[in-house]
Amino acid sequence: MSGSRITFLQGQADQGAALARIAERVRTQLADPALAPLHAARRPLFTGIGASYAALAVPVQQLRAAGVVTQRVLSSEIETGTAGFDTDALIAVSQGGRSSETLAAFQRAAPGITRTALLNVVPSPLGDLADLTVDLGNEPDSYASTIGYTGTVLALDLIAGAIAGRPATEDPWERIAEQTTAVHEQATGVIAGLRERGARCIASDGVAAGASRASAEEGALLLREVVRMTAAASATRNYLHGEMESAGNTLHLVFGDGREIELARSLSDAGHLTLLITTAEIEAADHLAVVRLPRCADAVRVVLETVVLQELVAQLSDERGVPIESFVFANDDTKEGGLDMSDFEVAAHTPAS
Repeated sequence: MSGSRITFLQGQADQGAALARIAERVRTQLADPALAPLHAARRPLFTGIGASYAALAVPVQQLRAAGVVTQRVLSSEIETGTAGFDTDALIAVSQGGRSSETLAAFQRAAPGITRTALLNVVPSPLGDLADLTVDLGNEPDSYASTIGYTGTVLALDLIAGAIAGRPATEDPWERIAEQTTAVHEQATGVIAGLRERGARCIASDGVAAGASRASAEEGALLLREVVRMTAAASATRNYLHGEMESAGNTLHLVFGDGREIELARSLSDAGHLTLLITTAEIEAADHLAVVRLPRCADAVRVVLETVVLQELVAQLSDERGVPIESFVFANDDTKEGGLDMSDFEVAAHTPAS
């Protein structure tokens, strides 16, 4: 089945309240003794495809920092099985639970590996295969995901916290609704000042390190599928080793507080349009726009970075005259049961109370 669709703009408007609901729902699920095998995972392997794969940079970074051996892998890389991976738990992300590559990975996982599905839509084919499930609660979402993606990042943080044994007092999500609103308001004004030039750019680079690599990868995907702009994502240190040399009529999205600041200044000083998303006290300058984020946990930061990205693609698509809800290619082998128009239809929606 497909989850109900709302517009991209409606997803932006509803996001803060939806994230607060998702946080409470996932906390409740993780407290269920039935999910004890997930808490006990010691070598988790995370898998997904598309935006789901991007989101997995968050728990991998968190768990490695906690000393847990883990990695993320594209579902298509383990369609033939998990041989070659030292893992006791396969954690798969698929918002609709119908991604064909992720289903194949579950079907061919080695015996004895606990399979956990993180979903939005329930029931779903992936959920039917799973030993354990965590879900966001069938939250309405846009075709180019808004709530579904940020809710997935939030849920992955809570799952990583459960595996790492993070105390409940360190849960970082209590203020997510108001943080989301505040960042969206700031981003709206900043992006309004660069949208005309940004829409004329021929390509975009997203650059980040650590958990924020999820934002660089999600930004590239959103720019491709919403704005129809060629876009790529790079790790900060790799970008410095030659990749940045192709800058020219490009939009640069730089996420971070470390080497990223000097990088953003280098690009903007050379005349390249740059948007720096940072918690540091950096002033805007010629060719350099800045969105200041509050200091917060890494996973919260990734959600707030995504809020900025969503506003960026909304304004650039409007400036380019590209309808946000439109799509060009419908690949009928990427979803269980193929695609039908219900995958893209937008339903009338009244926000939940």
